[in-house]
Amino acid sequence: MNITQLYSHFLAHPEVCTDSRQVSTDCLFFALKGEHFDGNKFAAAALQSGAAYAVVDDPAVIPPEDAERYILVSDCLLCLQQLAAHHRRELGLPVLGITGTNGKTTTKELVTAVLRQAYNVLSTEGNLNNHIGVPLTLLRLQPKHQIAVIEMGASHPGDIRELVEIAAPDYGLITNVGKAHLEGFGSVEGVKRTKGELMDYLREHNGIAFVFSDDPVLVELAHDLRQVTYGTFTSATFYGKIIRAKPYTLSFRWKQVAIPHDISTQLVGDYNLPNALAAVAVGRYFDVATAGILRALEDYKPQNNRSQLTCTQYNTLVVDAYNANPVSMSLAIANMQQMRGKQPKVLILGDMRELGSESLSEHIEVLGKIATGVYSRICLVGSLFGQAAAHANLFEKLPLELYPSVKELTLRLEQEPLRDSLVLIKGSHGIHLEQILPLC
Repeated sequence: MNITQLYSHFLAHPEVCTDSRQVSTDCLFFALKGEHFDGNKFAAAALQSGAAYAVVDDPAVIPPEDAERYILVSDCLLCLQQLAAHHRRELGLPVLGITGTNGKTTTKELVTAVLRQAYNVLSTEGNLNNHIGVPLTLLRLQPKHQIAVIEMGASHPGDIRELVEIAAPDYGLITNVGKAHLEGFGSVEGVKRTKGELMDYLREHNGIAFVFSDDPVLVELAHDLRQVTYGTFTSATFYGKIIRAKPYTLSFRWKQVAIPHDISTQLVGDYNLPNALAAVAVGRYFDVATAGILRALEDYKPQNNRSQLTCTQYNTLVVDAYNANPVSMSLAIANMQQMRGKQPKVLILGDMRELGSESLSEHIEVLGKIATGVYSRICLVGSLFGQAAAHANLFEKLPLELYPSVKELTLRLEQEPLRDSLVLIKGSHGIHLEQILPLC
């Protein structure tokens, strides 16, 4: 079946599902494969649960008595991607692609909040930012939508190129380039090349880039592109600076030409200034009223364990436990050291994963940054931080507590709870530090 024929089925049944346990009535079920599963084996169950058709790539699962409800293709994943690309081009609305090592999800959320002040926006939900998530997001596009904001993640060279070929962005934004997924990329230069694939696509298709002009790497990647700049220098189209309106959360003043506007956000961390300025730049480019931009950024409240300030009955928490790499970890620690208040400070840090051969040295470097601050407790979770602490011989200098996993930390916090403290909780998602939140 060619993509035009499949598209006609999609228009008649415009909901797509890839999990037979979550089938909705009259949807199209795509039998995707993974390391430990084969969706073809669940096609019959999906149809029994109400799917209109099952798209499969294994002819052996098609029963002769019910063959008309099966759509046989050569590769279900490739077919899903081609269908999404076709649908995106058929609708023809503007698409903004966002990628970067740190802050891409927060930036996507802020940009979406701003654009929704004036437009019907489709935006990436959750972490659906890979070769499966991006097509699924694009297939949610409807004629009522006026713009799409698509987050694009990468862990290997070529990943962004694959995603831009599907999403065909008219606009692009790279938050930054840093040390993450080094096992897959091999080096920071590999990260840079891969993130730059978004700019390469825009260059080939006369697109427009939103560029954080403070960062020479991003300026280099966007060379010869039509661009809108934002940053902390007055040469940027939209420039801003930190102001201290609240003790823990980000407040800043931004200007376009000579008119200043002050915003107090609910985001913790000065490192979120570029993310907020990106939302300002995108919003103004698309003619969102200044009042709407101010309202959106002030009302946005993180809910996803990213840059989230939470005051519990026991402590004040800075929760940034969705992911971690050397850059984001260093920024979070630096921000913690700048935070002023009477509460004693506590660090709960989990291993940074997928750093390959650089893992030990990067964890040692993070511990060196911790040594410049004053903390009542430092809880390190995971074997990598344990190895780094032993190698750096910091036990006599710092109040270190080592835990192999979050389970052991949980037991300790039950016996010796944290009280009346300012606590940073930061680590890779696989460490599952979010499990200790009820105890804090």
